[in-house]
Amino acid sequence: MKRFHVHLSVINLTESIGFYSALFGSDPNVTKPDYAKWMLDDPRVNFAISQRGAATGLNHLGIQVESTEELAEMQQRLHALNSDVIEEAEKACCYAKSDKYWVNDSQGIAWETFHTLETIPVFGDDSFIDVTDTACCVPLAKIDEVSPCCVPAESKVSLNNKNCC
Repeated sequence: MKRFHVHLSVINLTESIGFYSALFGSDPNVTKPDYAKWMLDDPRVNFAISQRGAATGLNHLGIQVESTEELAEMQQRLHALNSDVIEEAEKACCYAKSDKYWVNDSQGIAWETFHTLETIPVFGDDSFIDVTDTACCVPLAKIDEVSPCCVPAESKVSLNNKNCC
């Protein structure tokens, strides 16, 4: 069974945890100094927030699957939609190791499909927190060299082996 995934970037994690805990009627399943996640069954959603230096608001959307077979099905769907699918095997992100695929919809919103393999003690591949380099797990590319703004990467070439700009 699949689970809808929403990840928001927030300014104040503590205030946001209070708001979303009241909204959902439950505390987060995972709480870290820069991240919180609710695994809700009603509605069935993986809702995550993080405070890691990304622009406030929608970070990305996604679909979490429960098996490698479901992930393979989602990979086929994504390749049918878009040839610019980014594959990440055993990617460390959001305190978990996952196999995942990324695409951007026609509006530029990043969509992640993923199967979580295990939890890990760090946010991602980074063992340190430098919000200028590790603000999120979404493959991003700079709009231009002077702009601090980032957008979802359009291709693997623009990633330059970095997760964020």
